[in-house]
Amino acid sequence: MATSENKNLLKTPLYEQAKSLNARFVPFSGWSMPVQFSGLKQEHQAVRSNVGMFDISHMGKFALKGKDLIPQLQKLVPSELARLSEGKAQYTVLLNSEAGIIDDIIFYHQGTNDLGETVGFLIVNAATKDKDKKWILSHLEGSDVEFQDLSAEKVLIAVQGPNAVNVLQSMIAEDITQLSAFSHLQATIAGEEAFVARTGYTGEDGFEIMVSPQAGQQLWQSLIAAGVTPCGLGSRDTLRLEAAMSLYGQDIDDNTSPLEAGLGWLVHLQAESDFIGRQILEEQKSAGISRKLVGIEMTGRHIARHDYPIIVDDEKVGIVTSGTSSPTLGKAIALGYVPKSFSKLGQELEIEIRGKKYSAKVVKKPFYRRSS
Repeated sequence: MATSENKNLLKTPLYEQAKSLNARFVPFSGWSMPVQFSGLKQEHQAVRSNVGMFDISHMGKFALKGKDLIPQLQKLVPSELARLSEGKAQYTVLLNSEAGIIDDIIFYHQGTNDLGETVGFLIVNAATKDKDKKWILSHLEGSDVEFQDLSAEKVLIAVQGPNAVNVLQSMIAEDITQLSAFSHLQATIAGEEAFVARTGYTGEDGFEIMVSPQAGQQLWQSLIAAGVTPCGLGSRDTLRLEAAMSLYGQDIDDNTSPLEAGLGWLVHLQAESDFIGRQILEEQKSAGISRKLVGIEMTGRHIARHDYPIIVDDEKVGIVTSGTSSPTLGKAIALGYVPKSFSKLGQELEIEIRGKKYSAKVVKKPFYRRSS
């Protein structure tokens, strides 16, 4: 396995802090990222029962502003952005002409500045940052929208878990308890301006904080001192999978539509706004989709992994996109695409693992849902 010393890999401003905590690193989307610190199960459990934190500074961070910002962005996504008020955010997807998902993103509406320009942030996946940037800029040509790539200039830390709000509030003067899910505000951390959003990728309550590298390093150390568990990509993956949150490049990609991927809730066809891929989605909505991303539970202990065949009546009908052993549920769970006719709850399946078939069934998503 490649190590953190690979000189070709990028390192976040929190790399040395993670290294000092004996993190194990792996290559991820061109970055050297911690995969675990104390251990996957311990980190997973810390987020589910207390509070954990993740360095997600590798993700793409785009600042945009312009009087025409909302109408210009609206052309690229199926979610109605005009309904967003200042301080609110929308999880959505960039679509190609065939309604395939270029990336899943979050748009944060920051309001209007003194010049009457709408101001906002886009957070995108690390692996697709350059592709997203090129796509967005190509569709902003001729508009008044100003685009700034802040990916290398900002640290992004996710603080997640039922005690995240209590721990983080002690480090922020502004009241973050009043933030609802997918809301955000400007705050002060380590004497500097910070962006704080009540969003995350774990299925738990939590926050994502964007700050300068210096303030980010101070915040990381303060969180460690407060007893927050540092977590790596390993537990981030098991947490998001229990919550049935899609991973770009596995569960969703350029060849899957949001309707097929179970993301129909962010497709607002009732809005009159036009967007790339709308016609395809209208056709899928009318005629019905031919395949669907479903939740899968293995009957035994065998784990269904990415790309394993899904079998019905001795025929391959689909593939597993993500799979793991759920630390919370004590079961092997997975996501995978199957024909619509095999997507009903309770549908019996088999997963082919190293040439042998093991029984499984379609179950309701998400696999885990927090109680409050």
